Amino acid sequence: MIETIRACVADDFERVNQLIIDQLQSDVELVENIGHYIVDAGGKRLRPLLALLTAKALEKVDDRAIKFAAVVEFIHTATLLHDDVVDISTLRRGRPTANAHFGNASSVLVGDFIYTRAFQLMVQLANMELLDHMADTTNVIAEGEVLQLMRAGDPSVTECQYLEVIERKTAALFAAACKGPAMLNDHGSDMQAALADYGRHLGIAFQMVDDVLDYTGDPEVTGKQVGDDLNEGKPTLPLIYTMTAGSTTDAALIRQSLADKSSEHLSDVITAVRRSGGIEYTQNQALEHQQKALAGLALVGASPAKDALVALAELAVARNR
Repeated sequence: MIETIRACVADDFERVNQLIIDQLQSDVELVENIGHYIVDAGGKRLRPLLALLTAKALEKVDDRAIKFAAVVEFIHTATLLHDDVVDISTLRRGRPTANAHFGNASSVLVGDFIYTRAFQLMVQLANMELLDHMADTTNVIAEGEVLQLMRAGDPSVTECQYLEVIERKTAALFAAACKGPAMLNDHGSDMQAALADYGRHLGIAFQMVDDVLDYTGDPEVTGKQVGDDLNEGKPTLPLIYTMTAGSTTDAALIRQSLADKSSEHLSDVITAVRRSGGIEYTQNQALEHQQKALAGLALVGASPAKDALVALAELAVARNR
């Protein structure tokens, strides 16, 4: 289904990919090696796809839209490099993470390079309002990562606090990817806000499904190990719900596993989460945010690009990877 959605902007998507490759050029060999390593790993490229689809839905995919889509992907790529170091991750998309392959120090520094490359491209767009917005967005993402780090291993985290983290670390860039094209093409504040709402709620739904897949996914399909979040002590919504609505025994098991940052009892944790209804609750919350995302498209005129944005919202909650 993602291939069908991407087909709507296939030529533009290739232009973004080529620009990304061009912008990874550096006199420092290790920069290029790590940059290409993570870009060549593939992935869904949802954020630049969102930027392109939104631009096409607004009837203008020009060179500025291509650059902006590359900016969004660079910011995301830099966060991945840094996140994997912080989380001590060893597997992403079915192969060793950059930090596992090249080392932590190299990954962090190349992540810095990619961040700065993104803002070099942003300057070329010569749009101070958009530059300001993307600077704020990048700052919010960083705050979200710090919040997540602070709350790792804390079983007292509430659903509201969980939402605060994912709105910052995931949904903020989704929202910016959708709002940016409207800003570039001087659409009014109503359209900008509506598209940002679409992206924000899509990002929340996407992250919630990601958090479900950490306990239900097939590593051969997802490219990541089941229970990674538990090993990192991340109090995600399936766990938070189980600690609230599950039995005393199940809640105690989750609390202890989070506090220990251990997947030693992973099979029991998965059983507890399923028994409490934590999977279904999280999936239903994702569906609610999907509907809110779709409401954000109300101001956008009918077009194949809008249909693709609708399909993307449907895919976000129906995927298995």
